[in-house]
Amino acid sequence: MSVTLHTEVGDLKIEVFCEQVPQASENFLALCASGYYDDTLIHRNIAGFIVQMGDPTGTGKGGMSIWEKPFDDELVPTLCHDRRGTVSMANSGPNSNNSQFFITYAQQPSLDNKYTVFGRLVDGMDTLAALERLEVNKKHRPLQPTKIKSVTIHANPLADPSCIQ
Repeated sequence: MSVTLHTEVGDLKIEVFCEQVPQASENFLALCASGYYDDTLIHRNIAGFIVQMGDPTGTGKGGMSIWEKPFDDELVPTLCHDRRGTVSMANSGPNSNNSQFFITYAQQPSLDNKYTVFGRLVDGMDTLAALERLEVNKKHRPLQPTKIKSVTIHANPLADPSCIQ
């Protein structure tokens, strides 16, 4: 299963790990399918670390899961922040996942066993590089507002039983 985030600087194609992390995958795919991420700001960008998005308020403090409450972490030992382009749920502590997620700009082993890895970038490394080059303010917000314009799902999640609990 994969999705493409169409951003204002280019496309990011993400392979979603439905079998390994079914709850995070179901949440992400359902939010993508509903248009939840359309026209949302990329609200946090730290070169060499991560780019964060998925908050419809654009503040980094909002967003809700499809269950309208936070859901538990799915920490899988074989899914690590071991490369550029790892996609994980953002959270505010253990078991506090909602809609926000981030993509790593490099290996980040300090994030392992704290954030649910649910995908990897399979295309769009040039777009990731363009995001990393965006100028930001002291709060790591892009100076030029940059958005996810829309999302394309490349397979019907209802046709893939591993993506539904």
